[in-house]
Amino acid sequence: MASNLDTLVTVFGGSGFLGRSVVRALAKRDYRIRVAVRRPELAGHLQPLGRVGQIHSVQANLRYPASVAAAMRDSHVAINLVGILAEGGPQTFDAVQARGAGAIAAAANAAGARVVHVSAIGADENSLAGYARAKAAGEKAVLSAVPSATILRPSVVFGPEDQFTNRFAALATVSPVLPLIGGGVTKLQPVYVGDVATAVADAVDGKTRPGATYELGGPEVLTMREVIELILATIERRRMLASLPFGLAKLQALVLQFAPGPLKLTPDQVALLRYDNVVSETAKAAGLTLQGLGIVPDSLEAIAPQYLWRFRRTGQFAHKGK
Repeated sequence: MASNLDTLVTVFGGSGFLGRSVVRALAKRDYRIRVAVRRPELAGHLQPLGRVGQIHSVQANLRYPASVAAAMRDSHVAINLVGILAEGGPQTFDAVQARGAGAIAAAANAAGARVVHVSAIGADENSLAGYARAKAAGEKAVLSAVPSATILRPSVVFGPEDQFTNRFAALATVSPVLPLIGGGVTKLQPVYVGDVATAVADAVDGKTRPGATYELGGPEVLTMREVIELILATIERRRMLASLPFGLAKLQALVLQFAPGPLKLTPDQVALLRYDNVVSETAKAAGLTLQGLGIVPDSLEAIAPQYLWRFRRTGQFAHKGK
């Protein structure tokens, strides 16, 4: 029986928020891991996640297919985790999430490698959001080049260093009012980053169905209002929640897209909040979910206190209810 050490997995975008958890999960299963990133000198923090020589980084930019092909050399599996929440310069949704995904799949096909592609539940070619349209185009490009590829569509991913719960918690430390875009009624199914990483590793193990699209969500469906209320309860801060109509939010985003840190809000992000982000009944019926893979997902309420404590007034020294 072949050892996983005989399998080389190339992880594109492995140094990011989700990537770190994926690399850790693969390292625990003894795979050899090549991390393909734009700036490999900033990926040194991944090496301690495995044994000596098990993890190494190489340079690759999805906008340059030749670099992608070089990163795939002799690899058995390609994992694409690359995604951007906002466009900047040449890093556009189409360049990164559509054409870039296609470049990875084409390189994997040429190398005879399997593909695990992480997309998003909101992927839709008819969406008002450029992010969602590019995600849909990326899925199409991947399956066109490698029909047996596994597509994983997570809902909003949370965990340490995320740009979701940490963002709202940080905003609550500087603003007395938190906006509820569209009234905060958009439904989400927040999924823990560790559970998504386990699903990716399972796909590498061959536990997923070839050519299938899995939808990954947590154990609860929450409205945006409920998510923010949970975050506020976790960091023990009281803030006013103000409903903000989509039209007004879009106008504000025209300015706030240039703002720093947690204040940043783009028109595309506003458009995304017009759609619920939950696992479909079709996916549930087909067993194309975390539960279908035998993974019991962790809830936001259970995990968030483990890393959001730093946003309490006195951090780790805060007394409950004080």
